[in-house]
Amino acid sequence: MNFRIWDDDLREFVDTCCSFETTAGNEKSAQVWLREELEAAGFRTYTWEADPAVLAEHPSFPDDPDDIETAGRPSVAGVLEFGDPDAGPTLVLNGHVDVVPTGSGWEGEPFEPRWRDGRLTARGAADMKSGLGVCVFAARHLAEGATNTGHGPDLDGRIVVESVVGEEEGGIGAAAAALENPYPFERDAAIVAEPTELRPVTAVEGSLMVRIGLEGRSAHAATRWRGASVLPAFERVREECEAFERERSEAVSHPLYDEFPIPWPICIGRVEAGRWASSVPDELTAEVRVGVAPGETVTDVEHALRSRLESLSDDPSWPAGVSGPTIERFSVQFEPAEIAADEPVVSALQDGMVARGFDAEATEPRGATYGADNRHYVEAGIPTVLFGPGSIDQAHFPEETIEWNEVLEAGAVIAETARAYLSR
Repeated sequence: MNFRIWDDDLREFVDTCCSFETTAGNEKSAQVWLREELEAAGFRTYTWEADPAVLAEHPSFPDDPDDIETAGRPSVAGVLEFGDPDAGPTLVLNGHVDVVPTGSGWEGEPFEPRWRDGRLTARGAADMKSGLGVCVFAARHLAEGATNTGHGPDLDGRIVVESVVGEEEGGIGAAAAALENPYPFERDAAIVAEPTELRPVTAVEGSLMVRIGLEGRSAHAATRWRGASVLPAFERVREECEAFERERSEAVSHPLYDEFPIPWPICIGRVEAGRWASSVPDELTAEVRVGVAPGETVTDVEHALRSRLESLSDDPSWPAGVSGPTIERFSVQFEPAEIAADEPVVSALQDGMVARGFDAEATEPRGATYGADNRHYVEAGIPTVLFGPGSIDQAHFPEETIEWNEVLEAGAVIAETARAYLSR
């Protein structure tokens, strides 16, 4: 049975999903709609909200539960069972429903989906409501095929479709599901349908988020020589971060990351300094993201960076009157994650791709320089691979767009993958 029979239904599902403004804390209405859709399609549904106290004990999240917003943010899942479900494996198909804020640069309303020349433009089109829709309809396709072809007894196990919240904030819904199983059965493997350009991703990079501080001495602009500006000191910090990045690119290697010009990037994403245009800037805060390679830990990289930056002030050329730099974690931390290329879920995905006509090169596992919810499942002992339609280049961008044919192909591949996995 051709997956394209679902084209109209999938298009309507994704269009509706993209019309919900599911920025952080605003996911509930979309999740209520999604649960109703799953139940109407014959899924048994489950709903859970994360416990901030539990997440605060996890090193990825802030230590204070009050800093983790979980109330009124349900994650939703639907389960389809095949044959003897306890005799076969359980495969999770996961997507996140939350999206980042829209920002400027849009030609139309971000939450009013636009279709043109076989492409969908909307916030969340690529990251990752199309992938979420693919998960739903791949499961439905497998169930419909088993019913219509009489092949149901050949498949034993379960397919779980998850729509989780808070992925952009460290994986609130997925972490909760990994730490406290919301189902009355165990999970054997998972596919997260992030935009991977229809390539299997078995390794994701982690990220250390730190806030760097400097303190100087203020003075009136007319007598600025009496002050100690933090800006020359920050230039030293910036140069040291760049040197740290260059050295790590050479010293820390991984075969899945050779293709990237900067495998473990450091991004100084936000800098705030000074109080007034006519005063010497005496305070500076910079927020920095540091890439963490698979096989490393966030703590190891933090210690190495801290050692480098804190030693700067020991240099005799360090600007007089400036103290620091101080370094502290903030926001959420992403540990890297990786699974072996010969995991059964990876082999099943490769089989599904081959069945759809992909060549051997296309099925080779890759690495990604971003983090994703798979790390929570891998940490919980659930082998998880990333595979989905669209490109990460479209994620978080204005005019976020995805090719619809790629969405349909992703659905066909994941349906074939689920069939192969449940047949093992």
